[in-house]
Amino acid sequence: MSRPRVMLADDHALLLEALRMLLQPVCDVVATVTDGRALVRSAVKLRPEVVVVDINMPHLNGLDAAQALHAALPDTRLIFLTVNEDPDVAAEAFRRGARGYLLKKSAATELFAAIERVRAGRPYITPLITREPAGIFVSRARHSQRAPGTSLRQREVLQLLAEGRSMKEAAAMLNVTPRTIAFHKYAIMKQHGFRTGAELIQYAVRLGLVTPRGTAPSTCTF
Repeated sequence: MSRPRVMLADDHALLLEALRMLLQPVCDVVATVTDGRALVRSAVKLRPEVVVVDINMPHLNGLDAAQALHAALPDTRLIFLTVNEDPDVAAEAFRRGARGYLLKKSAATELFAAIERVRAGRPYITPLITREPAGIFVSRARHSQRAPGTSLRQREVLQLLAEGRSMKEAAAMLNVTPRTIAFHKYAIMKQHGFRTGAELIQYAVRLGLVTPRGTAPSTCTF
């Protein structure tokens, strides 16, 4: 089998460089990106075989980026590499089109195994999350009902506002008007009964769109 063409996406430059150096002997690393929007743009242009992506990234989180990529490039294999150990988050990742899910504290050999597995058309999930066979976990996740919530556009707006962007800045990034941003913001607040911006940010944290402010980034072990 030929060397896989891999793209890496994470908002920590040191981790990206470590991953690139780890994979280069056996993979062609075609690009590294540090935010979700750059990931979608670059992947559509470069069409990598495998994308290794984190969940928490600026501008567009990994879950929503994966959903967009899966729609645009259904044959690209998406592998999440994250600190999030919640099985429900892993299930959501597979519903969004992921083929693999492992943790940043996983051994380096797991990442190689995940890439090999997804290239062969089989799913991979780290045993650090579940001992259930990957195929069963993924099948159950994809056939389960997703809890009703915000739309993709609302999550995009929510993430940008929670990151501290103004309505004007968010509008420019999404190529819409500030009035549209305000519409989505107040629709979310009305839907969930929020009264303050702080409640909106707390909701974004619960959804995994942003990390709590003041939280130090986790380290990884290879």
